[in-house]
Amino acid sequence: MNILNRTLKIKRSKKRLGRGIGSGKGKTSGRGVKGQKSRSGVAIKSFEGGQMPLYRRLPKRGFNPIKKIKIAKINLDQLQSFIEKKKINPLDQINLESLKKSKIINKSYSKYKILSNGNLNSKLNIEADFSSVSAKDKIEKLGGIIKIKNLK
Repeated sequence: MNILNRTLKIKRSKKRLGRGIGSGKGKTSGRGVKGQKSRSGVAIKSFEGGQMPLYRRLPKRGFNPIKKIKIAKINLDQLQSFIEKKKINPLDQINLESLKKSKIINKSYSKYKILSNGNLNSKLNIEADFSSVSAKDKIEKLGGIIKIKNLK
């Protein structure tokens, strides 16, 4: 047997509003006098009695991804200028750790991409996360090696 059926009074009779002064719910039918709330079909959405509403208490998110991966971008002409300033040794392998050590890339970056803007004069051995096709071509034309890491 169902639990609901065991109760004595399952169906509660609804309040009969606007049925005379003696009923206790006559005239304005318990809605007070005038104003927006006394009209039918009106609900003040997300109003919490003056308390700061939930939608304003929570932080804005929108189109900003929470776990965005910061990618540093380095052009070939920048690499060349760092070689000329002796910040990078062209004989060593250039990777994210070596660029962070020489303070070319900020610590907050977890990946970096090689872009082809400018010219490169030195033969380089680069290990990068991403690379443009034209940058790869320019490095390989000079006899350099560019290794792109596997994406996961």
